[in-house]
Amino acid sequence: MASDPGRSTKERNLRQGNLPRHIAIIMDGNGRWATRQGLPRIAGHHAGRRAVRDVVEGCADLGIEVLTLYTFSVENWNRPAREVGALMTFLSRVLREEREELMRNNVRLGAWGHLEDLPAQVRRELAKTQEMLSGNRGLRLFLALSYGGRAEIVDAVQAIARKVQTGEIAPESIDEATFAAHLYTAGIPCPDLLIRTSGEMRLSNFLLWQLAYSEIYVTDVLWPDFRRKHLEEAIVAYQGRDRRFGRVDPARVIAG
Repeated sequence: MASDPGRSTKERNLRQGNLPRHIAIIMDGNGRWATRQGLPRIAGHHAGRRAVRDVVEGCADLGIEVLTLYTFSVENWNRPAREVGALMTFLSRVLREEREELMRNNVRLGAWGHLEDLPAQVRRELAKTQEMLSGNRGLRLFLALSYGGRAEIVDAVQAIARKVQTGEIAPESIDEATFAAHLYTAGIPCPDLLIRTSGEMRLSNFLLWQLAYSEIYVTDVLWPDFRRKHLEEAIVAYQGRDRRFGRVDPARVIAG
């Protein structure tokens, strides 16, 4: 079979060295996908499992350092109890069944959020999977579970306040680095690229502090239909962005 020259060019562009270190994804559109198929909402989450596998494999293959998936928000607890229960059962099963595949891809697993609110079975499967993958040195995959950006900020403020009370931290010494060190993501680079599927234009309470200078890529593709080719399109778009972090390029000033 003849090689695809377009694919070869795309691969070269992807691997040119300007890859995001950390990609975060808001996996949106599962319910709408199911509705369009005439299926119950949970069917959309089942279909989205293929998308997760494609993205994890793609990031691992490209050498991305960190991938964070917005898996279950604190607001999601307000959904109908039957749907939440089905989601938790599904999450337990996926954690159990995907361990071997994650091991083959040399992936490490972490989780951020109010994990204590998760059912005991989910916490057990999560711990087992993390332990099994703990020796891997490839992609660091984080699941945002029972997660909220505002809740994370409040937790950080409370942790700092307790240290101020005990005299461990002086109020005047608190700076951005101090605050970042008390977030769930301490020690992890902020996302370079945020991908949101389904065309919605909002952050949905996701990594509010960390996304301050992230490049945002929104696609109309619903999450169950998202594949590696869509991931690559997002990365190529990222590679074409001019990231100045509030600074002005001297060449632009001179030119203009």
